[in-house]
Amino acid sequence: MLSILDRYFLRELGQTMAATAIVLVTVLAGSTFAHVLQQVANGSYPASVMFQVLGLNMLDGLSNLLPLSGYVGALWAMGRMYRESEMHVLASSGMGARGLFRPVAMLAVGIALAVGVVSLWLGPWASSTSAALIDAANRSVIAAGLDAGRFTELPGKDGVIFVDSLSRDGSQLGRTFIATERKSGDGTVHLRLITGKHGQLFQESDGEGRFLGLRDGWQYDVPLGGDNWRRIRYQGNDASLSNVQDDGDDNNPIHNVDTLALTRTDSNEARAELAWRVGSPVMALVLMMLSLPLARQNPREARYGRLLLAVLAFFLYYNLLALCNGQISKGHWHGSGPMWLVSLVAFGIGAWMFRNQYQPRRVRAAAGASA
Repeated sequence: MLSILDRYFLRELGQTMAATAIVLVTVLAGSTFAHVLQQVANGSYPASVMFQVLGLNMLDGLSNLLPLSGYVGALWAMGRMYRESEMHVLASSGMGARGLFRPVAMLAVGIALAVGVVSLWLGPWASSTSAALIDAANRSVIAAGLDAGRFTELPGKDGVIFVDSLSRDGSQLGRTFIATERKSGDGTVHLRLITGKHGQLFQESDGEGRFLGLRDGWQYDVPLGGDNWRRIRYQGNDASLSNVQDDGDDNNPIHNVDTLALTRTDSNEARAELAWRVGSPVMALVLMMLSLPLARQNPREARYGRLLLAVLAFFLYYNLLALCNGQISKGHWHGSGPMWLVSLVAFGIGAWMFRNQYQPRRVRAAAGASA
């Protein structure tokens, strides 16, 4: 049965954590949207799946966002209570360390469970689904930003293409015009013009190369500055479309592997990925433990002094975990023991600081007391 103080702390901490999470999600949405929009402009994603990829990427990022939002929310809520002397009044009324620790521990367990679900299941599912959407989109010319009735730059800046009509899925083209440039061995720039009555996009058997097959048209080879033009009539002509290379952050196949399958994969990258997924819920618990002593403030203390110290503690702890994870992925360490050691030390430091804050002070003997 929850007491009145427990319900009060849960309400104040929960509301502040929810508000912090909304702000962080908004920031994450803005940065993710800018990144996805850049990929759409480069031809990696079609505009039709842009918002699906955005939502899936945001869902994947919750495993790092939820621990941070709980940490900052707890710091902000308890810091306000300290500044407004609520905590001092409650302490003078008999509330000890256990009265504050119990509601924070309940919220910490809830956040850790949510982070565990995201990091072990929802995150890999969202990442693999996003990759599947992109792979399916790359089989369509819509992935190049192609739109009927206007000139469009080909992926990789290989030239421009114009079509007068497109099928619904973007795989079938009507009348098509392509203009590309190439440089010959003697340094002469050649302009190649290709026309076709209709076309179709297809891929190699390995799924890597993309080609545009045109039918029933003409091909012109025009050397700039020369008069030796060539014209060829064809029944079939396959033109290569360069695949757009995604950024390195988007090209991590091991992140798309299911957690159960990851446990059966024996590689450095798999061990590092599994260690990070399992360690994410632990990170949420450690951060909530650190928030208890770092949130304590005096009424006249600078408002953001402790908050700055808490942010520095978070970055130190997070970077140490990332450093250990990087050593595992490189094969220098073959187990996740160092990551657990860092989390255990950080949790111990937070528990020791919290215990000292609520430990009764020793009464000093009066100076010059009479014998």
